[in-house]
Amino acid sequence: MSAPPRGAEAAVDDGAPVAPKAALGLPAASALVIGSIIGTGVFALPSALAPYGPISLVAFVVVTLGALALAVTFGALSKRLPASGGPYVYAREAFGEFAGFLNAWSYWITAWAGNAAIVVAWVGYVEVFVNTAHRTGFSVLIALIGLWIPAAINLTGVRNTGAFQVITTVLKFVPLVFMATIGLLFIDPDNFGAFNASGRSALGAISAAAAIALFSYLGLEAASVIAGRVREPGRNVPRATVYGTLVCAVIYILGILAVFGTVSHGDLGASTAPFTDAANNIFGGSWAGDAVAVAAIVSGIGALNGWTMLCAEMPYAAARDGLFPQTFAKLRGESGVPVFGIVASTLLASLITVFSYTRFEDVFTKIVLLSVLTAVIPYLFSAAAQLYWLLVRGRESLKPRQLARDVTVAALAMAFSYWSIQGSGYQTVYYGLFVLLLGLPVYVWLKRDRGEYGETVPAQPGATVPQARAPETPTTAKGSSRGRRRYRTGGSPKYTPQHHD
Repeated sequence: MSAPPRGAEAAVDDGAPVAPKAALGLPAASALVIGSIIGTGVFALPSALAPYGPISLVAFVVVTLGALALAVTFGALSKRLPASGGPYVYAREAFGEFAGFLNAWSYWITAWAGNAAIVVAWVGYVEVFVNTAHRTGFSVLIALIGLWIPAAINLTGVRNTGAFQVITTVLKFVPLVFMATIGLLFIDPDNFGAFNASGRSALGAISAAAAIALFSYLGLEAASVIAGRVREPGRNVPRATVYGTLVCAVIYILGILAVFGTVSHGDLGASTAPFTDAANNIFGGSWAGDAVAVAAIVSGIGALNGWTMLCAEMPYAAARDGLFPQTFAKLRGESGVPVFGIVASTLLASLITVFSYTRFEDVFTKIVLLSVLTAVIPYLFSAAAQLYWLLVRGRESLKPRQLARDVTVAALAMAFSYWSIQGSGYQTVYYGLFVLLLGLPVYVWLKRDRGEYGETVPAQPGATVPQARAPETPTTAKGSSRGRRRYRTGGSPKYTPQHHD
């Protein structure tokens, strides 16, 4: 099928949009995972963990194991369902349309709210060099520039987005790899302080530190969300997910260990730029710290670039199936750019960013916690979907040993997701549930617009339940209603017979 003219909406007859172009290989997909996980937060993480002492490294290892269980789970799911949408597709296939919609809605909130959080932290590093007086008006302007530069890059097409992601990932890795390798040689054991500095029990300290550490791995599912834009997704998406998460885990653990050992415990707790302080302690002067600040700026803009792409891909996949407003499904240009999703999500991120600068302490922290919670909900559904498939279909496809291994990994991923929700705090769970349920009127409106009541069911008792359609696969008819029984609003069940082309 030929690509549509540049600037035209990517659409064909019967309302089925043209599939987006698969332009990303394994390096670009891996860079997207790494770039989405490692943003600006890693550069402040040691200070946040310092009040707990080196025992927080134990918590980080525990969280890393949970993140790896999720990564392996996403890898297995993407092999069976190599389609854009990731958690949305997995939940829809296992639990139906409503579960799919809730996952798409929750993840979309995560993406644009998370961008607001990333850009506010990013501004702090930019202001090492400009607007050092931190005037609010200029800070807001810098933040808006930081949001719209990645949006502009995404609007030029997925190939440019992928190339930019590779470049920023390489640049951000230079200081992080340095600290995780050479920095280890400058560790002074006296800097570590008490192993458990929190005054709590060991278990309490680990749990509290883990609640902070788990923020670090959001984005590990990035490759599965944009699977339809990856070449050979059944092969490359699982590898990118697992490899990217492993690389981040090594960088995180060794890098934080080096910072703990090169900055005294007392100074680390008060530091606003711990990696900068560690570099200055190693080399002396301030030039090394400035170089780390530049790396943080590059890291932040790379994370914003990746998350801006995810902001549009998740609602695009759901809209292709009629479970999100159809404006999100429209593609433009030869590479199939979801323009509306990019622009709408960046506008929402811009609004919440401006608001956060007027009430930073009250709003910004809540935004961060809310974005984490709304991300963990799709993680939980994805792990449950994998476990469900293994228990129902696993014996037909897998050897007993492999089945036992995969069930264990999926169960660990589920447990980690529940733990993450619990660690978000009661108030965050309350607000998260409220925001999640705001999607209900949207779902009702979408189903009413399609003239449907209830879930779609097979037309005949003995009919084979169709496999989940990859969002990139055009439907044969608008609404995908062939051979299915649908319950129409205000009338009796209506049967639409099978047609054979």
